[in-house]
Amino acid sequence: MCGIIGIVGVRPVAMRLVEALRRLEYRGYDSAGIALLKDVGIQRIRAPGKLGNLADLVSAAGPTGLIGIGHTRWATHGEANEANAHPHAAGRVAIVHNGIIENFRELRDQLESRGRVFTSETDSETIAHLIDEGLEAGLDARTAFSRTLTQLRGAFAIAALIAGEDDLILGARRGSPLVIGLGDGEMYLGSDALAVGPFTQKVIYLEEGDWCALSRTEALIFTETDTPVSRPTTLVPGAGAAAEKGVYRHFMQKEIFEQPDFSSRTISAYVDAFRGAVELPDQASGRKVDFSAIDRIQIVACGTAYYAGYVARYWFEQLAGVSTDVDVASEFRYRDPVLPPRTLALLVTQSGETADTKAALEYCKARGVLTAAVVNVPTSSIARQADIVFPTHAGVEVGVASTKAFTAQLCALLCLAIAAGRQRGRLTEEDEQRLVTSLLELPRLIGDALKLETDIRPIAVELAKARDVLYLGRGQNFPIALEGALKLKEISYIHAEGYASGELKHGPIALIDERTPVVMTAPFDHLFEKSLSNLQEVAARRGRVLLITDARGRAAAGSAPWAVLETPTCESVLQPLIGVIPLQLLAYHVAVEKGTDVDQPRNLAKSVTVE
Repeated sequence: MCGIIGIVGVRPVAMRLVEALRRLEYRGYDSAGIALLKDVGIQRIRAPGKLGNLADLVSAAGPTGLIGIGHTRWATHGEANEANAHPHAAGRVAIVHNGIIENFRELRDQLESRGRVFTSETDSETIAHLIDEGLEAGLDARTAFSRTLTQLRGAFAIAALIAGEDDLILGARRGSPLVIGLGDGEMYLGSDALAVGPFTQKVIYLEEGDWCALSRTEALIFTETDTPVSRPTTLVPGAGAAAEKGVYRHFMQKEIFEQPDFSSRTISAYVDAFRGAVELPDQASGRKVDFSAIDRIQIVACGTAYYAGYVARYWFEQLAGVSTDVDVASEFRYRDPVLPPRTLALLVTQSGETADTKAALEYCKARGVLTAAVVNVPTSSIARQADIVFPTHAGVEVGVASTKAFTAQLCALLCLAIAAGRQRGRLTEEDEQRLVTSLLELPRLIGDALKLETDIRPIAVELAKARDVLYLGRGQNFPIALEGALKLKEISYIHAEGYASGELKHGPIALIDERTPVVMTAPFDHLFEKSLSNLQEVAARRGRVLLITDARGRAAAGSAPWAVLETPTCESVLQPLIGVIPLQLLAYHVAVEKGTDVDQPRNLAKSVTVE
């Protein structure tokens, strides 16, 4: 998954596809390719590595097609080689795809049982075979494409070419962005406005579940029920920040909505979906973590990354049975912590340049313990100094208040905890497969949680009137309450505090009145009854509770909450990753209501490089 471009043109498109892909290099990739519609069928040109490799091949081939699709791939299923590079083809069909097809193994087994032969290790190739199978059954191109979409489960963006259809590109999005570019006698399809920026300033942003059929003169759009629909045209510059924001008002909002894509990228870096197993990434240093030889994990981080580490503490202890501590980096070394020899020090950081976290790393290395960095910037100081690097793949995060970097950190940490559980014999192979299956569902579930934005806007208008807000959570959701409070403080400047729900009666309950809203994160789990008791304690004191829970929690809470945001039901370990989404959106819309500088809040910097 990564960058997508498609052109239905009136002049050769090959090098234009390559140049458009260059604008998407910032998203990261490990291979690239294009497919062109020719009189004799479809021509594919693919290459692992940098775009220069693909450009050389395209230049040497001198292809002349007027319709084509291109893709920069970040490996999800299968290694980074030519066979796994996009576009993928089957029969008359070539496709490019961003996202994860959750049920690809089931679909692939069915297709192979019907005689279909696969040439890659990817989930994406399944899509091409399904479309081609529909064509062989006598369906027209649009119907075959639409029928295929109904068989796919997951989050995705797709573009497709079909041999014999010399004025058609098909596209679809579900949980992963896709835009149409409107040109003069040409049409374009891209993963974002930057992709189509060299060709046009007029774009249409497809909405969730939409699919489209593009010709040189027409862009037909359909809902997921195949109902024709019109979407507004937006004028954006061909380059620059406005195009990068696309349809979003702020970078923070855009980055919140990018989380299905970038959580997918991070999960895919750690998961072998074919085996249903976690595979930790290879290390340039050659060193590996043997969790069976680790007696203790020491997590150190700052701010939002600290809360990611706090959630991971629950996972490492519950899934792997390994004692885990988590410390704020700015305090860690000053208490002169004791680090036994069989300790793994885990440094969590987005930038890899946070001064306090760097100092904590140096402290740990000086005491001879194994160090590992969970980091988003692989060339950063912390990534270079740590013994082992576990990358997060959140891409560039412009908003100062971290959102997609946080969920990417959680994805990587959960994969580490699962790997630790297997190595330590705490999890069986069946346990691992169940957890991996749930992880593959995460991008779609995040997409479902993002649909709460419409319900959140009016709640945010009320919350913006508050002077103080309390956030409550239990267990692994307590750090999510802390993160929710931090987000509100950072960008709306409203005083907010996060507490463990059970601590309410040990002091904070004195603050409860009708003017102090309480935001409670409480999915229906083994702690829900206790959370419900806390909710009723607040309601009895005329406190207004915004409850974030799932369907069972909503039913059990009855009329006690002031408002409820219903999140999708999911595996227990995924609850923090789902529960944080409405908290991010809530903070964002409260800040918008108050008119603050959302992307660059006062007094804050993206990377704190001083103590």
